[in-house]
Amino acid sequence: MIIEIKVPTPGESISEVQLASWLVADGEFVEKDAEIAEIDSDKATLTINAPEEGIIKLLAEAGDTLKVGAVMAQIDSAAARPAGTAPAPKQAEIAPVKPEPAAPATEKKTEVKETPQAEKQDTGLHISPLARRIMLEKEVTEQDILEYIRKIRIGKGDIDEIAASKKTSVPAAVQPLAASWGGTRNSERKKMTTLRQKLSQRLVSVKNETAMLTTFNEVNMSSIMEMRKKYNERFKETHGISLGFMSLFTKAVTIALKHFPQVNSMIDGDELITYDYADIGIAVSAPKGLVVPVVRNAESLSLAQIEQKIKELAIKARDNKITLEEMTGGTFTITNGGVFGSMMSTPILNPPQSAILGMHNIVERPVAVNGQVVIAPIMYVALSYDHRVIDGRESVGFLVKVKEMLENPAKMLFDGSDPQQALLQL
Repeated sequence: MIIEIKVPTPGESISEVQLASWLVADGEFVEKDAEIAEIDSDKATLTINAPEEGIIKLLAEAGDTLKVGAVMAQIDSAAARPAGTAPAPKQAEIAPVKPEPAAPATEKKTEVKETPQAEKQDTGLHISPLARRIMLEKEVTEQDILEYIRKIRIGKGDIDEIAASKKTSVPAAVQPLAASWGGTRNSERKKMTTLRQKLSQRLVSVKNETAMLTTFNEVNMSSIMEMRKKYNERFKETHGISLGFMSLFTKAVTIALKHFPQVNSMIDGDELITYDYADIGIAVSAPKGLVVPVVRNAESLSLAQIEQKIKELAIKARDNKITLEEMTGGTFTITNGGVFGSMMSTPILNPPQSAILGMHNIVERPVAVNGQVVIAPIMYVALSYDHRVIDGRESVGFLVKVKEMLENPAKMLFDGSDPQQALLQL
């Protein structure tokens, strides 16, 4: 039976996609639910899985632009499995060929102690996103995989195959710089991805269709850094995640948005929409380009909940598993150029939003504190905003409120008010 594989719809209003890559070869026998292709839309990258097992016939090439609903491949489910291939083993069936006897209690303690350290090492394993998801579900670590591989007996056939495929050239890591850069007149031309094309169009439209301005300020990060140093280990033990700067900035932004609701507004035709909630977009650099997943109702979340949500969305973005629903509907965006070493920049608006906050790197600088010059960790922050919606008073006041929250984190407990005034009900 011939089964057609059609291009799925990535989301509303999207009529065509780009075939990013095939994950299988033409004429290959594929298993049911195996990942066979990746497609790029103007929003995200999606993976297509095989509906049935069988021999696959590819009807399009990587880089082709395809209409939603077009047939991109066919699977002959009646085709016999090629000789020498076995069905994909179930996860529960994967086990060492020669199980070893249980180790003494003292050895178990040593393994438990070493496992976390091993997980932090770069093992160099090339693992697909699907396999990583299954690893999380089954609680299998990369170290477990390495231990399993070490127990496999290598035979003569394996050595012959490795020797035949081994390259005699010098590894890229030790080649001189001239071998990989310069000295030639070569160039490379390749088609832009659909995501990059859409991103280009949106960025140009922002510059042409908005009255974008940027205001700057600086934040003394001493209080936050001292708090993180003092409580990070307890925070991690309690919530299972480290306390980062992004959650603190997100919380500070949500409080500032409540005091300056105009910053949390956007234009829709000839109407101005103002929101009484804060859906904060967090700009993430993904393999396919910049994406902005959204933390919903961030104003009602704790710091731990914000950290967990940001981590979850960042992993999805890195593995190209982010969905359209997770990237739409934001009311305000935060971007952190400081992770790349940026000292100062003017972030560009994320339409149709009216404002975006830019974080930068933290550098120790001399500042005046209580009449004394001291060395303090300083971060420059920037707020780009649409002047059609937000006036100078709101933009500057908003950024000052964010600065106050970060330099005195205790105020976040009292909705931005001074703790002593809140205690005295003033």
